Amino acid sequence: MRIRPLRSTPEAPLTEVTAPPDAMRAMVVDAPGAPDALREASVPVPSPVLSELLVRVVAAGVNPIDAKTRSGAGVSAAIGSFPATLGYDFSGIVVKSPYESHPFPPGTEVFGMAAFPRTPGAYAEYVVAPTLSVARKPSSLSHVEAAGVPLAALTAWGLVVETAHAHEGQRVLIHAGSGGVGHFAVQFAAYFGAHVTVTTSARNASWLRELGAAVVIDYTTTRFEEVVAEVDVVIDLVGNVSGDTGTRSLAALRPGGLYVLVPTGSWPGYAAAAAAVGVRATSYKVIPDGGSLATIARLLDSGAVQVYIERVYELPEAAAAHRAIEAGHTRGKLVLRMSDG
Repeated sequence: MRIRPLRSTPEAPLTEVTAPPDAMRAMVVDAPGAPDALREASVPVPSPVLSELLVRVVAAGVNPIDAKTRSGAGVSAAIGSFPATLGYDFSGIVVKSPYESHPFPPGTEVFGMAAFPRTPGAYAEYVVAPTLSVARKPSSLSHVEAAGVPLAALTAWGLVVETAHAHEGQRVLIHAGSGGVGHFAVQFAAYFGAHVTVTTSARNASWLRELGAAVVIDYTTTRFEEVVAEVDVVIDLVGNVSGDTGTRSLAALRPGGLYVLVPTGSWPGYAAAAAAVGVRATSYKVIPDGGSLATIARLLDSGAVQVYIERVYELPEAAAAHRAIEAGHTRGKLVLRMSDG
């Protein structure tokens, strides 16, 4: 993968904004359930407090955690009341800032993560978000493209840069490399010089090589532990919910190597199993850090990293988006569109 040097980009001109209405469209759930539990509703526009921004959402990302939460898993237990508006990722335009000279004044195009379930999520026309969870939208990306970035890219950044400390010559194995988090993890690891091996299906092989993978293993035909050994880090985006991927990953690590498990609840016994064979292990949860997101934005604008959007759904089609993501074969990201910008 060719890496172009980072370059600074001028701040985009402010977009004209109007006062928000009292009510907005949102996709809500009245209780945990199947994808059809999602329904369109008219709900109050949230009010920002203290350091929060009010953002008019142009597009929102759809993530596996959204579907898990809707079904009663994920962070469902932390939802304070129903109906609840789901969603983390968003890209849109600031409508209200905490004060006049704030770095993100009204009219600024931003992307970031909502604090769901502490506040209503991003499957809506407006969202409130902590200032520290937001960055300026990459100027080279549309709102639809930008909406697919925050949660997946920040998760990948935390895994590859902050936890694995990716560096030149490091050997990294990434499971489910074609998904939202996976395709960013491949790019970040390659950017920092790691030798990247990924597991995926055959249809994604050439694409992942273009993103920086040195070795691509078709998990449907090859058992990865039979062809990969002595890797420094395994980033497991599957766990033991399919084919004992987690357990088998330990055999691919060098002594003292690092196993990182991402999907919540996908392998409760991972820590003990790793310790028994002499490797380190940790789980990981995304940190919605606007500073890291701003760095990722520069990488996107430079062309060093890209986001892949497989399909865009209109807001009322949220249930269809959830069915698609639960099928487990999404390349890159799915996005809900609220408006044309």
